[in-house]
Order: sequence, then C-alpha cells, then structure tokens
Amino acid sequence: MTGQSSRDESGQIQSSLQSPCPRLREERSTRIIVRQRAESRRFSPLLNGPLIKGVPPSISTMTRLAALQVLVVASAPARRLQLRSLLASFEVEAIQSAISAASAVRLLRQQHYDIIFCDYDLGDGQDGQHLLEDLRQHEIIPPDTLFVMITSERNYERVVSAAELAPDDYILTPVVAGLFQRRLDHIMGKREALLPAWRLMAIGDWLGAIDYCKRAENAHSSYLIELLRLRAELHCTVGQIDEAETTYREILASLRSPWAKFGLARTLALKKQYAEADSLLTEIIAENNQFMAAYDLLAQVRADSDQNAAACEVLKTAAGHSPWRLGRQRRLGELALLSGDIATAETAFGEVLQQSAGSSFRDPEDHVRLIQSQLAQNKLDAAQETLDALERELGGQPKAELCRMLASAMLHTHTGNNDRARADLTAAAQLTNPLTPGAATLSPGLAQELIKTCFDQQLGKIGTELVDNILRTSGDERTVAGMRSLLQIRGMAQLSQQIEQRIQAEVRNLVAVGAERAHAGDHDGALSAMMNAARKMPGHPVVLFNAALALLRHIEHKGWNDTFARQARLLIERTRALAPASDRLIALAQFMHLLIERNNVHADGTATLERGAD
Repeated sequence: MTGQSSRDESGQIQSSLQSPCPRLREERSTRIIVRQRAESRRFSPLLNGPLIKGVPPSISTMTRLAALQVLVVASAPARRLQLRSLLASFEVEAIQSAISAASAVRLLRQQHYDIIFCDYDLGDGQDGQHLLEDLRQHEIIPPDTLFVMITSERNYERVVSAAELAPDDYILTPVVAGLFQRRLDHIMGKREALLPAWRLMAIGDWLGAIDYCKRAENAHSSYLIELLRLRAELHCTVGQIDEAETTYREILASLRSPWAKFGLARTLALKKQYAEADSLLTEIIAENNQFMAAYDLLAQVRADSDQNAAACEVLKTAAGHSPWRLGRQRRLGELALLSGDIATAETAFGEVLQQSAGSSFRDPEDHVRLIQSQLAQNKLDAAQETLDALERELGGQPKAELCRMLASAMLHTHTGNNDRARADLTAAAQLTNPLTPGAATLSPGLAQELIKTCFDQQLGKIGTELVDNILRTSGDERTVAGMRSLLQIRGMAQLSQQIEQRIQAEVRNLVAVGAERAHAGDHDGALSAMMNAARKMPGHPVVLFNAALALLRHIEHKGWNDTFARQARLLIERTRALAPASDRLIALAQFMHLLIERNNVHADGTATLERGAD
C-alpha cells in the first residue's frame, strides 16, 4: 500500500465518521454511541434480566450452530451434561468435553474448535480465566475460536476485571435456556461479522482484512464497534502506526471510547511519544480503574522511560484490583527487582508459582527469579527450598535443568562457594549452546543475569560468548540496549561496541549473499541462503525481514507455494514482535497482499491455480 493509498484510507475513515451530510453524520454517531453503551454494559449481571423460559431455539440459531465444532470444558459432570443437553437442543452434534484445563489444552492442540464453553471453576488448581490466558498467550486458539465463560456472579469480577483477556462472551449461572439462546445469537452474529477478516488474517492478508472491515461496517452495523476496533488494530499490525493513530483520533472525535483512547495511547507508545501516552493512560485509569490493560501499558511506558520504580507502583495498584493475571504478576516481580523493591518481587513471584501450579505452561524461570529475590534478602533456607522445589516439580525439562544450574550458581556465589558457582555457570552456559543436545533458551532478562554472574565470577570468556549469542538470538532494540548497559556498567563499553559491530557486519554479509543470488535469478539459492541466515540469527529483525522477503520473491517468480507462504507469514509475525514500529512491515504486508490477489488464494490458504515455474 503506497503513501497515497494510506491517505485515501484516512479519507474513507473520515467520510464514514464525519459525513458531509449532517443528518447522516448524526445517525451514524448515534448508532456508534448506542452500540458503545451496549458494549459498556456487556459484562453487567443485569443482562441476565428476566429469563425467558420454555422458548424454543430460533431456526436461524439452530442453522448457524448445527455445523460447528464445540468444546465443553467443565470439571463437574452435571455442568457438562447440562451444556451438552442445551447444545443438543440446537442440533449441535459435534460436541466434545474436557474435564480439566490440561485435557482441554491437549484437545485444542489436536484440532480446531469453533466455540469453547468453559466453566470458570475447573477444580484442578486452574480456573477458566487461567486457561483462557494460557490459550491466548501461547496462541493455541486462533481468533475465530470463540471462548465463552460460564461463571457465577460470585466470580463475575474476576472474569471482567481482566479486560485485556476477557472472554468473547459470558453466561452467568444458573444457565437457563432462554438466556443461553440470546447469548448464542449474539455470539454467532459477532462471529459471522468478523469471520471473513479473521480468515484473511490467518493467511497473512492483513491489508485484505482492513478492506473487508471497511466494507462490512454498513452490512454489519450491529458490530460496528468490533469492526472499527479490529481495523485500527490491523493498521498497527502492518506497521501503519500513523494510520492507526489517525483512525483512533477520528473515532474519539465522534464518541468517548475507552478502548479507542487506549489504542491511541498504544500507537503513541510505539512512536516513543511517552509523555502523551502516559497522560492518556492516566486519564483512562482515572475514569475506569478496572481497565486493567491500561495499567499494563502505563507500566511499560514508564519502564521504557527509565522509570522502573514508577512502573512498579502502577502494577502494584493493578495487582490489587486483579491479582489473578500471571503475566502481570511476573512483570511486577521483574520491575520490583530492577527498582530494588525486593519484598514486592518475592511476593509477586510467590504468587506466580502458586497460581501456575496447575498450569500446563509452568516456567522454571519463575523459580530462579524467586530465588534471586530471596537471596537479596539473605533468606538462604528459603532459596534452597525453592531450588529443591524447582528440581522436584520441573526436573527433567531442558530449560528446568538450565534454570537449576543458574539458580545454584547464584546461591553458591552468595555463600562464597566460588568453585561450585563457576562449575554451575559453565554447565549452564553449555546448555544455552544451540549445538548442545537438549539445549534451552532463557528469556533476554534472565540471560542477562547469567551473563552478570559469569562476569562476577571472572568467567569473562564465557560471558562474552553469551553476549554474542544473545544478540544473535534476541536482536531487538530493547535487548540490545540492555546488553549495552550491562557491559558499560562494568567498564566494558568497548567490548559491547565490538560485539555489536561484528554482528552487524555478519548480518550485512548474510543479506548480501541472498541479494546477489536473487539478482542473478537464482531464487532457490537466495531462499536457501536467507533461511540459513534466519536459523543462525533467529531473533534479528533485519535477518527475519529479508528471509520473509526471499520467500515472497520465490513465490513471485516460481509460483504459489502454501508452505512458503505460511513460513513467510510466521517470519513476518516474528519480525513484528521484535520491531512493531518498523517501516519494513508495511512493505511485507503489501507484497503478501499482492501475491494473494494475483494467485487468487482462498481464505484457507490455497490457490485456485498454481503457476508453473518460470
């Protein structure tokens, strides 16, 4: 999409929200405001209202549901039976059940489901909200799988307080047929309105999804808010940060919308306009202290502004409102360690370990962080107990062994047993080497702790090799800045500069090889060179961008290839995660959109006609 087309998009947005005809503008604004008010009441228990008993399912609802794949997650046999009976009354036949979060994850890894009905109380140490967090954080369910929470009014606040991880809908118990029917009608209407966009997103046609959202705003006016929101988010997805900002500002000119104000703050943060983003997020929280995503973004904005203590205070407030979000508790612990609030760090990581006890996605790094906070308070017995728990509960996993070695080295360093510390550090460093069988990867933050401890123990060569390795595997701006600061504090600024220059030169050489082969018409060779480069430097945005570009150019010259298209999409998503404001993203999105249209690719990712090789 060229710069001119981007301006045209803004013009279309403006014309839809600020029509030159006052009456049309008033009608459209009224429709938006009415829908917004309905959205703000979405999680109110009053929606259960007077229940309609004995009302038969509508034909439209039965038709829409009959062909769907449905998963019921409930530990109580009576709840599973009740939900299956209600669904059967709508002629839904493809119904499977899971009795726990772990069994639900196994089923969801095996096949796609259209709707998940999940009881909040799963009775296995993990509730429905924790399951939803795991599923979305680890991308186990795609956007077109709707998640409906079945919850009592007693647990209602837990469900709605995590607005950034809210279910697609919810039903309060006791579940009654009339209410169930009304909520299903709403769920299916939303799904039908957004499904074409979701399917385009799934094949990497983000620009096509933006175009669909624009066209659908009139056809699905009942879901106008959802369509506007998705369109603005898609602009961010393809790196059109200015277009996203314009969209959010024009929406806010027509209605007061907390999510639009939040989206605007997010675009400003991506542009590093931290002061204005901070001000907007502070306003959102003042207006609605249950908007939990605003706390998380505000904390990140302040951390990026080198205000770790202020960021920590924001998350402490958020945790007081909603203590059940693992990611928030983990981030609170990390910021507390950085700002020297050790007691808060210990409490936060203790909460993380307790809440994740029943999860299928336990992270041994949490034990290391807890040990780190305990050692900072000289709680040696507690640190040893946590280390024992790590080995006992998670032993056998490659990453758990790496974390155990690092934690043991920290403990021995603290007690002055330097020989044991160096032995453990050497073993830990070996486990991070990609050539080692069973090698594992630490997060950038904990990898920095490993490097610090190596330098503290006079293991300079190992520390330098680790720095080199982390900048190859995690070359995003934040990690590079962290490593640079770590070395500068130790008076090793020159070493930092040398390593960065060496890696930059290697990146240029790798990209040059691929470019030379492509210019010579050897697209197979260019692709091979860039995919090898991506394997060598899997966390470097420039390398990932060029690998994705090589895949797309291969498709352009050799014809559509489903496997290459999927690989390109995944590489683009990895590039976005590392550099969300990169201007390279829109170039890749435009190229992908062009190839999808040229090859008449369907939403399932397959082309109608395969072009022959040139």
